[in-house]
Amino acid sequence: MLEPLGWLEGLTASGIILSAFIFGALSFYHAKKLNAKLLLYAGLIIVFIGLFWLGPFSDFLFVLITGHNLEPYPPVVGLYGLLSYVWVAPAIIVAMYLGGELIMPKKKWYLIGVYTVLGVIFEYFLWFDTMGTFEFNPYISGSQITDSSFNTSSVAFLLVALFLVSVLIFEGIGFLIKAKQATGVLKKKFRFLSLGFTIFVVCGALDALVAPGPLLGIIRGVMMTFALWMYLGLKA
Repeated sequence: MLEPLGWLEGLTASGIILSAFIFGALSFYHAKKLNAKLLLYAGLIIVFIGLFWLGPFSDFLFVLITGHNLEPYPPVVGLYGLLSYVWVAPAIIVAMYLGGELIMPKKKWYLIGVYTVLGVIFEYFLWFDTMGTFEFNPYISGSQITDSSFNTSSVAFLLVALFLVSVLIFEGIGFLIKAKQATGVLKKKFRFLSLGFTIFVVCGALDALVAPGPLLGIIRGVMMTFALWMYLGLKA
């Protein structure tokens, strides 16, 4: 039976996914209505980022339904990690497209090409060295949500660290610079985009580093707002 800490982790992971799908759906709706390509890509990246918490969300549902955690029951070894991080490559590719389109449009395809190759390398290690990529907590028999962290010596961890730094530079700092150069409504939109991506990078990194507990709940509570800021930054 789930303990209070397990409920906190499960509900906050559910909240992140729910908020991502709500604002992702709004982005898709307005993108179709206004024929706004960038809003479509914003919706994609919002959904992809939200799905980074699909592992704990799925584990939460699995415990509620069966009384057991995902690990080690599934026939797919490391399913918890795969569910969460299979979205990394699509997310970084779309993020680099969005950042390149707004910050360096003439060179965006070079940027996308480099990160596509790195994303494919990440996915290779994720799928073919799953248990070497993650470290799972001891078996907890349905009382808590599974807690996993990257093996800091793995190639996948180094790539994720590079991806986070890249998003912070190209989107977080990049959009902030664009905000300083802009005026009026455009200035505000660039600030929203910068805030949304910065929240994702900072809270995403802290989520991986902070042990399960009340502080993790606060971090994920802040994380739930990232989709709102990204949506506000690109909607008409």
